[in-house]
Amino acid sequence: MDKAGLAVKQRYQKFLDDVVPFMVPRWLFVLGIIFYFVYRIMTLQGWYISCYALAIFHLNLFIAFLSPKIDPSFEMAESMEDDEGPALPTNNNEEFRPFIRRLPEFKFWEQTVISTLVAIFTTFFECFNVPVFWPILVMYFFILFFLTMKRQIKHMIKFRYLPFTHGKTKYKDSNKQTAPAEPVKPAEAPLDPATLIPM
Repeated sequence: MDKAGLAVKQRYQKFLDDVVPFMVPRWLFVLGIIFYFVYRIMTLQGWYISCYALAIFHLNLFIAFLSPKIDPSFEMAESMEDDEGPALPTNNNEEFRPFIRRLPEFKFWEQTVISTLVAIFTTFFECFNVPVFWPILVMYFFILFFLTMKRQIKHMIKFRYLPFTHGKTKYKDSNKQTAPAEPVKPAEAPLDPATLIPM
């Protein structure tokens, strides 16, 4: 039994390793299964609590995706205790530091896929169809989304970071040797017949 579980785990990890480079097809697949889930919710006219739980879980994943791995507020508090000032770079001359996410992109994709498939799975069982007034859930989700994103944007503005890293600015290599230019040949002066020596 342990060998079978290990084999399944290895195959699953092999599948994950194979799909890592295909970011656009991966997220298109996510959109596809989310649209399918929403279509089932609309056609079945039920399972709104599963939809709400999935939306809240996706919102938490998205916030973790936008958040830095180490909160700058904690770094600033520790640096102030050590009298070193803020640890974040304050000008362009300081060392380049790429943005490291609390939740990497691939983990974000994996957990989104798993949670959406679980939500789709629940729509096949009547026990998960809890009666609820769905407009209240929709309104509450949008209020929660607005307040959460507002707080996240304020945090980004306060500590001056962007959740996307485009890479360090590249400069031309000044040490690169260029091919020497060919010497310019001097223009030949026209011959003066008066200076010619008769033979």
